[in-house]
Amino acid sequence: MKKQILYLFTFLILVSCSGTQPTSSNDSVKDIDGNVYKTVKIGNQWWMAENLTVTHYRNGDKIPGLTDDDEWDNNNGAYCYYNNDKTNIEIYGRLYNWFAVDDSRNLAPEGWHVPSDDEWQVLVDYLGGDTLAGGKMKSSGTIEGATNENGFSALPGGYRYNHGTFDGLGTNPYFWSSTESSGGNAWHRYLYYDNSNVYRDDSGWKQAGYSVRCVKD
Repeated sequence: MKKQILYLFTFLILVSCSGTQPTSSNDSVKDIDGNVYKTVKIGNQWWMAENLTVTHYRNGDKIPGLTDDDEWDNNNGAYCYYNNDKTNIEIYGRLYNWFAVDDSRNLAPEGWHVPSDDEWQVLVDYLGGDTLAGGKMKSSGTIEGATNENGFSALPGGYRYNHGTFDGLGTNPYFWSSTESSGGNAWHRYLYYDNSNVYRDDSGWKQAGYSVRCVKD
């Protein structure tokens, strides 16, 4: 609970310092629902500086929002929010399964996309590699090794297991890539609160619910 309060405090500080309105077209992007996301240029890439929270694909089709554990464990695109508690959406965004990420109707706003595994690696390498980049990506003032010097502003939104239960709020950010690794798995990146590593893994089922960040085309 203390960690979650600290994250909320830091999030509010970041919002109050940055302001609620973008100063140019380069520092924000709007999704089909009208949600506006801060963006940041890191190296030669433009990234969202907030987790995706959209509830419709780019063509306007609704993405199913599921709370039931049995319904969640399927092969259709869906979103949820941590612990089925709507108060988590404002800070951490929504969690999506990989089938929503891979859907041809597109999760990302026009001109943006869910990053591939290679695009994640470009970011990690630019920030010093797997053992250093995590500290530079995490919001500062709350967790070990966190400096957020690049403005990526990763917050520990946790994840949803493929069987439906939740874990990791306050300790782990998990982010999908668009790259499949096998029939049942896809590549993703995650961070820990207590070190500066960025971990690359494909052991999570496609039915798992992770955060999504988008990168500019």
